[in-house]
Amino acid sequence: MKKYKGCLCQIDLPLTYKDNQCKLPICPQASGGFKWHLHHHHHRRSSTASRFTGKFENSFSISYLHRSREMAAAPTAKIRRSRFVIEPEEAEQMRKEKGLETLRDLLPALLPAARQLARPPISKFHVGAAALGSSGRIYLGANIEFPGVPLHQTIHAEQFLITNAALHSETSIPFIAISELPCGHCRQFFQEIRSASQIQILVTGDFRPLSDFLPNPFGPSDLLHEEVPLLLEPHFNDLIEEVGEFGGELEERLRKAALQAARASHAPYSGSVSGFAMADGEGKVYAGSYTESAAYNPSLGPVQAAFVAYVVAGGGGGVGGGGGALGGG
Repeated sequence: MKKYKGCLCQIDLPLTYKDNQCKLPICPQASGGFKWHLHHHHHRRSSTASRFTGKFENSFSISYLHRSREMAAAPTAKIRRSRFVIEPEEAEQMRKEKGLETLRDLLPALLPAARQLARPPISKFHVGAAALGSSGRIYLGANIEFPGVPLHQTIHAEQFLITNAALHSETSIPFIAISELPCGHCRQFFQEIRSASQIQILVTGDFRPLSDFLPNPFGPSDLLHEEVPLLLEPHFNDLIEEVGEFGGELEERLRKAALQAARASHAPYSGSVSGFAMADGEGKVYAGSYTESAAYNPSLGPVQAAFVAYVVAGGGGGVGGGGGALGGG
Protein backbone atom coordinates (compact mmCIF):
# COMPACT_ATOMS: atom_id res chain seq x y z
CA MET A 1 0.00 0.00 0.00
CA LYS A 2 0.99 3.61 -0.41
CA LYS A 3 0.95 6.55 1.91
CA TYR A 4 1.14 10.09 0.60
CA LYS A 5 3.27 12.78 2.17
CA GLY A 6 1.29 15.33 4.08
CA CYS A 7 -1.40 15.77 6.68
CA LEU A 8 -3.78 12.89 7.32
CA CYS A 9 -6.90 13.07 9.43
CA GLN A 10 -9.79 10.60 9.64
CA ILE A 11 -13.34 11.20 10.83
CA ASP A 12 -16.83 9.87 10.13
CA LEU A 13 -19.69 12.17 9.11
CA PRO A 14 -23.42 11.36 9.60
CA LEU A 15 -25.77 11.31 6.62
CA THR A 16 -29.44 12.17 6.22
CA TYR A 17 -31.78 12.05 3.27
CA LYS A 18 -35.48 12.63 3.76
CA ASP A 19 -38.48 13.55 1.60
CA ASN A 20 -36.30 13.85 -1.53
CA GLN A 21 -34.30 16.66 0.06
CA CYS A 22 -30.58 16.27 0.46
CA LYS A 23 -28.71 17.14 3.58
CA LEU A 24 -24.95 17.61 3.50
CA PRO A 25 -23.64 15.10 2.70
CA ILE A 26 -26.17 13.45 0.37
CA CYS A 27 -27.15 10.03 1.66
CA PRO A 28 -27.04 6.92 -0.53
CA GLN A 29 -30.00 4.60 -0.63
CA ALA A 30 -27.96 1.87 1.00
CA SER A 31 -27.51 1.92 4.75
CA GLY A 32 -24.13 2.32 6.33
CA GLY A 33 -23.25 5.76 5.02
CA PHE A 34 -20.25 7.02 3.15
CA LYS A 35 -16.54 6.67 3.64
CA TRP A 36 -14.45 9.57 2.46
CA HIS A 37 -10.97 10.35 1.24
CA LEU A 38 -9.67 13.75 0.20
CA HIS A 39 -6.23 14.31 -1.25
CA HIS A 40 -5.16 17.92 -1.12
CA HIS A 41 -1.83 19.47 -1.98
CA HIS A 42 -0.71 23.05 -1.72
CA HIS A 43 2.22 23.56 -4.07
CA ARG A 44 5.52 24.34 -2.37
CA ARG A 45 9.07 24.45 -3.62
CA SER A 46 10.27 22.57 -0.55
CA SER A 47 10.38 18.77 -0.75
CA THR A 48 9.34 18.23 2.85
CA ALA A 49 6.10 18.65 4.77
CA SER A 50 4.96 18.30 8.33
CA ARG A 51 2.66 15.36 9.03
CA PHE A 52 0.29 14.28 11.74
CA THR A 53 -2.28 11.54 11.98
CA GLY A 54 -5.52 11.50 13.92
CA LYS A 55 -8.15 8.78 13.78
CA PHE A 56 -11.75 8.99 14.87
CA GLU A 57 -14.61 6.59 14.12
CA ASN A 58 -14.47 6.07 10.38
CA SER A 59 -12.59 7.44 7.41
CA PHE A 60 -12.42 11.00 6.21
CA SER A 61 -8.90 11.42 4.85
CA ILE A 62 -7.07 14.59 3.96
CA SER A 63 -3.57 14.57 2.52
CA TYR A 64 -1.35 17.47 1.54
CA LEU A 65 0.75 16.24 -1.35
CA HIS A 66 3.79 17.49 -3.21
CA ARG A 67 3.50 17.78 -6.96
CA SER A 68 5.13 19.24 -10.03
CA ARG A 69 3.40 20.76 -13.04
CA GLU A 70 3.24 18.34 -15.97
CA MET A 71 0.84 17.70 -18.82
CA ALA A 72 -0.39 14.21 -19.60
CA ALA A 73 -3.61 12.30 -20.12
CA ALA A 74 -5.83 12.85 -17.09
CA PRO A 75 -7.48 9.73 -15.69
CA THR A 76 -11.10 10.31 -14.73
CA ALA A 77 -13.55 8.51 -12.50
CA LYS A 78 -15.38 5.56 -14.02
CA ILE A 79 -19.11 6.07 -13.58
CA ARG A 80 -21.92 4.29 -15.30
CA ARG A 81 -24.02 6.09 -17.90
CA SER A 82 -27.15 7.65 -16.43
CA ARG A 83 -30.02 9.98 -17.11
CA PHE A 84 -27.49 12.82 -16.99
CA VAL A 85 -25.65 11.50 -20.07
CA ILE A 86 -27.19 10.78 -23.46
CA GLU A 87 -25.02 8.73 -25.80
CA PRO A 88 -24.58 9.89 -29.43
CA GLU A 89 -26.74 7.11 -30.90
CA GLU A 90 -29.61 7.82 -28.54
CA ALA A 91 -29.29 11.57 -29.06
CA GLU A 92 -29.48 11.09 -32.80
CA GLN A 93 -32.57 8.90 -32.45
CA MET A 94 -34.23 11.53 -30.26
CA ARG A 95 -33.42 14.22 -32.82
CA LYS A 96 -35.07 12.20 -35.59
CA GLU A 97 -38.14 11.42 -33.52
CA LYS A 98 -38.64 15.12 -32.78
CA GLY A 99 -38.03 16.12 -36.40
CA LEU A 100 -35.18 18.48 -35.51
CA GLU A 101 -32.55 19.58 -38.00
CA THR A 102 -29.45 19.34 -35.78
CA LEU A 103 -28.44 17.84 -32.43
CA ARG A 104 -28.01 21.29 -30.92
CA ASP A 105 -31.73 21.90 -31.54
CA LEU A 106 -32.43 19.03 -29.14
CA LEU A 107 -30.86 20.83 -26.16
CA PRO A 108 -33.72 23.25 -25.32
CA ALA A 109 -36.20 20.38 -25.57
CA LEU A 110 -34.33 18.62 -22.75
CA LEU A 111 -34.42 21.55 -20.32
CA PRO A 112 -37.80 20.83 -18.67
CA ALA A 113 -36.62 17.33 -17.77
CA ALA A 114 -33.22 18.65 -16.64
CA ARG A 115 -34.96 21.11 -14.30
CA GLN A 116 -36.78 18.22 -12.66
CA LEU A 117 -33.42 16.79 -11.64
CA ALA A 118 -32.52 19.90 -9.63
CA ARG A 119 -32.37 19.65 -5.81
CA PRO A 120 -32.93 23.18 -4.44
CA PRO A 121 -34.49 22.67 -0.96
CA ILE A 122 -33.49 26.20 0.09
CA SER A 123 -34.47 28.43 -2.83
CA LYS A 124 -37.02 26.09 -4.47
CA PHE A 125 -35.63 27.53 -7.73
CA HIS A 126 -34.99 24.78 -10.27
CA VAL A 127 -32.36 25.30 -12.95
CA GLY A 128 -31.55 22.84 -15.71
CA ALA A 129 -28.82 22.86 -18.34
CA ALA A 130 -27.92 20.71 -21.35
CA ALA A 131 -24.76 20.68 -23.46
CA LEU A 132 -23.68 19.02 -26.68
CA GLY A 133 -20.10 17.74 -26.52
CA SER A 134 -17.75 17.37 -29.46
CA SER A 135 -18.02 13.60 -28.86
CA GLY A 136 -21.69 13.72 -29.79
CA ARG A 137 -22.82 13.04 -26.23
CA ILE A 138 -25.34 15.30 -24.53
CA TYR A 139 -24.77 16.16 -20.88
CA LEU A 140 -27.33 17.46 -18.40
CA GLY A 141 -26.82 19.54 -15.30
CA ALA A 142 -29.00 20.79 -12.44
CA ASN A 143 -28.49 22.91 -9.36
CA ILE A 144 -27.96 21.29 -5.95
CA GLU A 145 -28.36 23.05 -2.61
CA PHE A 146 -27.36 21.83 0.86
CA PRO A 147 -29.45 22.92 3.87
CA GLY A 148 -27.68 23.89 7.05
CA VAL A 149 -24.32 24.85 5.53
CA PRO A 150 -22.98 28.10 3.98
CA LEU A 151 -24.47 28.87 0.58
CA HIS A 152 -21.13 28.81 -1.19
CA GLN A 153 -21.36 25.01 -1.04
CA THR A 154 -24.15 25.20 -3.64
CA ILE A 155 -23.51 23.57 -7.01
CA HIS A 156 -24.85 25.68 -9.88
CA ALA A 157 -26.46 23.87 -12.80
CA GLU A 158 -23.75 25.11 -15.14
CA GLN A 159 -21.00 23.90 -12.80
CA PHE A 160 -22.73 20.53 -12.54
CA LEU A 161 -22.91 20.42 -16.34
CA ILE A 162 -19.20 21.14 -16.89
CA THR A 163 -18.16 18.71 -14.14
CA ASN A 164 -20.37 16.02 -15.66
CA ALA A 165 -18.67 16.54 -19.03
CA ALA A 166 -15.21 16.45 -17.43
CA LEU A 167 -16.03 13.18 -15.62
CA HIS A 168 -16.67 11.64 -19.02
CA SER A 169 -13.44 13.00 -20.56
CA GLU A 170 -15.28 15.40 -22.86
CA THR A 171 -12.84 17.75 -24.62
CA SER A 172 -15.18 20.58 -25.62
CA ILE A 173 -18.81 21.65 -25.35
CA PRO A 174 -19.60 24.02 -28.22
CA PHE A 175 -23.36 24.31 -27.51
CA ILE A 176 -25.16 24.84 -24.18
CA ALA A 177 -28.82 25.49 -23.37
CA ILE A 178 -29.87 26.78 -19.94
CA SER A 179 -33.35 27.17 -18.47
CA GLU A 180 -32.46 30.50 -16.85
CA LEU A 181 -30.11 33.34 -17.67
CA PRO A 182 -26.69 32.29 -16.26
CA CYS A 183 -25.49 34.28 -13.26
CA GLY A 184 -22.17 36.11 -13.30
CA HIS A 185 -20.66 33.33 -11.21
CA CYS A 186 -21.33 30.78 -13.96
CA ARG A 187 -20.40 33.05 -16.85
CA GLN A 188 -17.04 33.40 -15.15
CA PHE A 189 -16.76 29.64 -14.57
CA PHE A 190 -17.17 29.06 -18.31
CA GLN A 191 -14.06 31.18 -18.92
CA GLU A 192 -11.83 28.29 -17.79
CA ILE A 193 -12.61 26.49 -21.06
CA ARG A 194 -10.31 27.35 -23.94
CA SER A 195 -11.94 29.64 -26.53
CA ALA A 196 -14.82 30.14 -24.08
CA SER A 197 -16.04 33.25 -25.88
CA GLN A 198 -17.01 31.03 -28.83
CA ILE A 199 -19.27 28.69 -26.83
CA GLN A 200 -22.81 29.10 -28.11
CA ILE A 201 -25.43 29.51 -25.37
CA LEU A 202 -29.20 29.48 -25.64
CA VAL A 203 -31.56 30.73 -22.95
CA THR A 204 -34.42 31.99 -25.10
CA GLY A 205 -34.51 32.55 -28.84
CA ASP A 206 -31.34 31.65 -30.72
CA PHE A 207 -27.88 30.47 -29.69
CA ARG A 208 -25.54 33.36 -28.89
CA PRO A 209 -21.80 33.35 -28.14
CA LEU A 210 -20.71 33.54 -24.52
CA SER A 211 -19.02 36.84 -25.41
CA ASP A 212 -22.51 38.36 -25.65
CA PHE A 213 -23.16 37.38 -22.02
CA LEU A 214 -19.70 38.44 -20.78
CA PRO A 215 -18.33 40.97 -23.30
CA ASN A 216 -15.20 42.04 -21.42
CA PRO A 217 -14.07 38.89 -19.61
CA PHE A 218 -11.28 38.36 -17.14
CA GLY A 219 -9.94 34.87 -17.47
CA PRO A 220 -7.00 32.48 -17.80
CA SER A 221 -5.32 34.54 -20.52
CA ASP A 222 -4.87 37.35 -17.98
CA LEU A 223 -2.96 35.15 -15.53
CA LEU A 224 -1.54 32.10 -17.31
CA HIS A 225 0.81 31.25 -20.14
CA GLU A 226 -0.93 29.98 -23.25
CA GLU A 227 0.51 26.46 -22.92
CA VAL A 228 -1.04 25.83 -19.48
CA PRO A 229 -3.87 23.27 -19.81
CA LEU A 230 -7.36 24.60 -19.17
CA LEU A 231 -10.60 22.97 -18.07
CA LEU A 232 -11.61 19.90 -20.14
CA GLU A 233 -8.00 19.52 -21.29
CA PRO A 234 -5.63 16.78 -20.05
CA HIS A 235 -3.99 17.48 -16.68
CA PHE A 236 -1.43 15.49 -14.73
CA ASN A 237 -0.33 16.79 -11.37
CA ASP A 238 2.59 14.59 -10.35
CA LEU A 239 2.38 13.72 -6.66
CA ILE A 240 5.13 12.24 -4.49
CA GLU A 241 4.08 9.02 -2.78
CA GLU A 242 5.40 7.39 0.38
CA VAL A 243 4.96 3.69 1.10
CA GLY A 244 2.87 2.93 4.17
CA GLU A 245 0.03 0.81 5.58
CA PHE A 246 -3.38 2.48 5.71
CA GLY A 247 -6.71 0.74 6.23
CA GLY A 248 -8.26 -2.08 4.26
CA GLU A 249 -9.23 -2.72 0.65
CA LEU A 250 -11.96 -0.06 0.49
CA GLU A 251 -9.72 2.58 2.06
CA GLU A 252 -7.05 1.78 -0.52
CA ARG A 253 -9.54 2.15 -3.37
CA LEU A 254 -10.67 5.46 -1.94
CA ARG A 255 -7.09 6.68 -1.66
CA LYS A 256 -6.32 5.70 -5.22
CA ALA A 257 -9.48 7.37 -6.53
CA ALA A 258 -8.78 10.57 -4.58
CA LEU A 259 -5.18 10.61 -5.78
CA GLN A 260 -6.30 10.09 -9.37
CA ALA A 261 -8.76 12.96 -9.02
CA ALA A 262 -6.08 15.20 -7.49
CA ARG A 263 -3.78 14.46 -10.42
CA ALA A 264 -6.53 15.54 -12.81
CA SER A 265 -7.56 18.70 -10.93
CA HIS A 266 -7.43 22.14 -12.54
CA ALA A 267 -5.60 24.40 -10.07
CA PRO A 268 -3.22 26.57 -12.13
CA TYR A 269 -3.62 29.69 -9.97
CA SER A 270 -2.95 28.38 -6.45
CA GLY A 271 -1.19 25.10 -7.21
CA SER A 272 -3.47 23.61 -4.53
CA VAL A 273 -4.48 20.47 -6.40
CA SER A 274 -7.15 18.42 -4.65
CA GLY A 275 -9.15 15.27 -5.17
CA PHE A 276 -11.96 13.80 -3.11
CA ALA A 277 -13.36 10.26 -3.16
CA MET A 278 -16.26 8.74 -1.27
CA ALA A 279 -17.86 5.30 -1.11
CA ASP A 280 -21.49 4.50 -0.48
CA GLY A 281 -22.83 1.66 1.65
CA GLU A 282 -22.37 -0.76 -1.25
CA GLY A 283 -18.69 0.07 -1.59
CA LYS A 284 -19.08 2.01 -4.86
CA VAL A 285 -16.52 4.81 -5.12
CA TYR A 286 -17.17 8.29 -6.53
CA ALA A 287 -14.40 10.85 -7.02
CA GLY A 288 -14.16 14.54 -7.88
CA SER A 289 -11.41 16.98 -8.83
CA TYR A 290 -10.92 20.56 -7.69
CA THR A 291 -11.57 23.16 -10.43
CA GLU A 292 -10.28 26.71 -10.05
CA SER A 293 -11.48 29.90 -11.68
CA ALA A 294 -9.32 32.86 -12.65
CA ALA A 295 -11.70 34.95 -10.56
CA TYR A 296 -11.02 32.61 -7.60
CA ASN A 297 -14.48 32.62 -5.93
CA PRO A 298 -16.34 30.73 -8.69
CA SER A 299 -13.99 27.76 -8.15
CA LEU A 300 -15.66 24.38 -7.49
CA GLY A 301 -14.29 22.22 -4.68
CA PRO A 302 -13.52 18.50 -5.01
CA VAL A 303 -16.24 17.51 -2.53
CA GLN A 304 -18.90 19.14 -4.71
CA ALA A 305 -17.39 17.50 -7.80
CA ALA A 306 -17.59 14.09 -6.11
CA PHE A 307 -21.25 14.72 -5.28
CA VAL A 308 -21.82 15.44 -8.97
CA ALA A 309 -20.26 12.06 -9.82
CA TYR A 310 -22.47 10.42 -7.20
CA VAL A 311 -25.68 12.02 -8.47
CA VAL A 312 -24.80 11.39 -12.12
CA ALA A 313 -24.33 7.71 -11.24
CA GLY A 314 -27.85 7.60 -9.82
CA GLY A 315 -27.17 8.19 -6.12
CA GLY A 316 -29.25 10.16 -3.65
CA GLY A 317 -32.80 8.87 -3.56
CA GLY A 318 -32.84 7.47 -7.08
CA VAL A 319 -32.91 10.79 -8.95
CA GLY A 320 -30.73 10.51 -12.01
CA GLY A 321 -30.67 6.72 -12.00
CA GLY A 322 -32.29 4.22 -14.26
CA GLY A 323 -29.65 4.01 -16.95
CA GLY A 324 -31.81 5.64 -19.65
CA ALA A 325 -31.75 9.12 -21.14
CA LEU A 326 -34.15 11.79 -20.07
CA GLY A 327 -37.05 12.52 -22.29
CA GLY A 328 -37.30 16.09 -23.48
CA GLY A 329 -40.22 18.25 -22.44
